Amino acid sequence: MYRSHTNGELNAKNINEEVTLSGWVHKIRNKGFMVWVDLRDRYGITQLIFDEERTPSEMMKLASTLGREFVIQITGKVIERESKNPNIPTGDIEILVNNLTILNEALTPPFTIENETDGGEDLRMKYRYLDIRRKSVRENLVFRHKVTIAVRNYLSNKDFVEIETPYLIKSTPEGARDFVVPSRMNEGQFYALPQSPQTFKQLLMVGGMDKYFQIVKCFRDEDLRADRQPEFTQIDCEMAFVEQEDILNTFEGLTRYLLKEVNGVEIGDFPRMTYDDAMATYGNDKPDIRFGMKFAELNNLTQHKEFNVFNNAELVVGIAVPGGNSYTRKEIDKLIDWVRRPQVGALGMVYCRCNDDGSFKSSVDKFYDQEDLAKWAEATGANKGDLICILSGDTNKVRAQLSALRMELAERLGLRKPGEFAPLWVVDFPLLELDEETGHYHAMHHPFTSPKPGQLELLDTNPGAVKANAYDLVLNGNEIGGGSIRIHDKNTQGVMLKHLGFSEEEAKAQFGFLMDAFEYGAPPHGGIAFGLDRLVAILGGQETIRDFIAFPKNNAGRDVMIDAPAFIDDEQLKELNIKLDIQA
Repeated sequence: MYRSHTNGELNAKNINEEVTLSGWVHKIRNKGFMVWVDLRDRYGITQLIFDEERTPSEMMKLASTLGREFVIQITGKVIERESKNPNIPTGDIEILVNNLTILNEALTPPFTIENETDGGEDLRMKYRYLDIRRKSVRENLVFRHKVTIAVRNYLSNKDFVEIETPYLIKSTPEGARDFVVPSRMNEGQFYALPQSPQTFKQLLMVGGMDKYFQIVKCFRDEDLRADRQPEFTQIDCEMAFVEQEDILNTFEGLTRYLLKEVNGVEIGDFPRMTYDDAMATYGNDKPDIRFGMKFAELNNLTQHKEFNVFNNAELVVGIAVPGGNSYTRKEIDKLIDWVRRPQVGALGMVYCRCNDDGSFKSSVDKFYDQEDLAKWAEATGANKGDLICILSGDTNKVRAQLSALRMELAERLGLRKPGEFAPLWVVDFPLLELDEETGHYHAMHHPFTSPKPGQLELLDTNPGAVKANAYDLVLNGNEIGGGSIRIHDKNTQGVMLKHLGFSEEEAKAQFGFLMDAFEYGAPPHGGIAFGLDRLVAILGGQETIRDFIAFPKNNAGRDVMIDAPAFIDDEQLKELNIKLDIQA
């Protein structure tokens, strides 16, 4: 028996018991005549004491050879600790060791195994198995497990059935780039790793499995950032004989359950906002509504004077920054530099101070009087002591720029509080998006999304006006889930694919299996998929997902620990009938 107890469970009730513990050496304090060792495992830390008066001499000698991260086993007696540590559950006791076994020695780690470590991100990712020993990372992985169990319990209690779908599937032209897998037995042919189990879950609805879910790995070969990985996990769900309202109610319930079960937070209403309103009010389709700073369109209040920057703009839009009048001129200049960065792309920013005496001072006083500025304040909801920030330009660009500024200011002002949760449904998305480069439309979600009832005919006359029967669930400014009511008949699906540029032959080759299935009695159905990695991070009070994934990739999509991706040898390539022409 390697252990009778874990290192987090012993306390004063266990005094005088003989115990066996195992774990990693966390810290050592050697006074010569007495050695203290903090022994760590997943459950906590227990202090060991080696005392030359009470510990066998050979065990004292062995204790003096211990190093950090050695794996050891001890037996000893639980005694009361003289200098108690109220910060840990085992802080009232220590173990007087009578026997020590070194199970495995360890090299000195390349960084300290502490919450506040001296290891940079790249180093910790290279030695991720050591990083996982740190309490903060370990607790994140346990937290992810807790969320996953809660998801399974909720959906299972709602009669959902967890069903696995294939990982080796057919590549399709929609969405992001696929990861492809060569088939040795089918020369020149490739599988694709799924970006989503979309068509399979629809086929399960055709098969009569009217409530499906799966916690599933998905793969997308796309550019990476802090909240995106080439492989990610979805909570994938589908329901038959439902309308949009049924799905929204079901997954509001799941979100409420998770917030209550995992965070102890009660949530009231889930507001609903159309896509058009979200873009006009917040500049993006996943707004953080924990704070204000709503957009105010100022065209009518600014385009009547000789200030051509505003006069020539498609959109003039502003926000009121609470307490922003306290910013110095230097601080405001830095804010202007921030919006001019290539990542944001604004040409500049006009500002207006709302003084405590009710007067206004703007950066364009040459063109606008106090009456004009008062109207700006009224439109933006600015109060005395606030700062009005105004951007102008092409509508889509300027909304995105002001949205970025709004989020940056909220971060600086401490308005994005991790323990506060504000969910929101965004609905009525456009069904199609116009690619300005090619002039062709593509599906905003995917080609199986149904148009809103009564709008199918608009595809022929005004495709950009068609709204999708689609919805996104937003939490704290992050999209955590998205889905739609699906097309469930062959003719409508054919019309949709035609408008996406598929010929009849291409549609049959790519999606014939699904359209054929629709001819055998497909029920009305719809679903949603949650990004588990992002959901867990937000519930855990963070937005970067890497620390909630056991073995994440870096920004280049590499696993620096195992050095993947990697070249394979010529013999394997030959078996797969692949010839590489890589220039040195």
